Amino acid sequence: MRNFRMLAAVLAVGAGLISGCSGTPDKGASASPAPSSSAAASSPAASAAPSPDTETSVPAPAPATSQPNAGPGQGNAELAITVVPSQGAAELDYTLVCSSGTPAAESIHPNAAAACSALKANPGILSPAEPGTSRPCTQQYGGPQKATVTGMVDGVAVESSFARSNGCEISAWEAAKDVLGAAGGAS
Repeated sequence: MRNFRMLAAVLAVGAGLISGCSGTPDKGASASPAPSSSAAASSPAASAAPSPDTETSVPAPAPATSQPNAGPGQGNAELAITVVPSQGAAELDYTLVCSSGTPAAESIHPNAAAACSALKANPGILSPAEPGTSRPCTQQYGGPQKATVTGMVDGVAVESSFARSNGCEISAWEAAKDVLGAAGGAS
């Protein structure tokens, strides 16, 4: 009988401890067990979420710009054109806006009509071959002029650079000369 009382006492104490740890507060129980159980429940969720530093420490890669098609286009363009006639010279900034091959009123360009017409005939003129490709180029110097063209042509993003430092670049400049405008002797 003595063992039975001992076992009953241990079970009663154990049951009391288990009910005290259940996290359901009684009227007389303190609220401290509930916060610890909710804190324990929230810590796995907090550790699963990445910290702000890991999310933003590496920028996303820029979307690849596709090149405008060669051949006839729609003639729609919104371009910012910067031409540097020579090293140290002031930049020439143009804005070209075309709709169906016709310049819009907001165009600020030396010959907007010719530029819009050239883009409608072949928007690919703003897609020169990348430097360093396996294409052979003559080693000739066409002048110090440089130009950049950014914007949209027929719904395609354009970001092109032009120079006149070898035969391939001179050819690309000549193809896009109506868009680039006359600058510093380059025509």
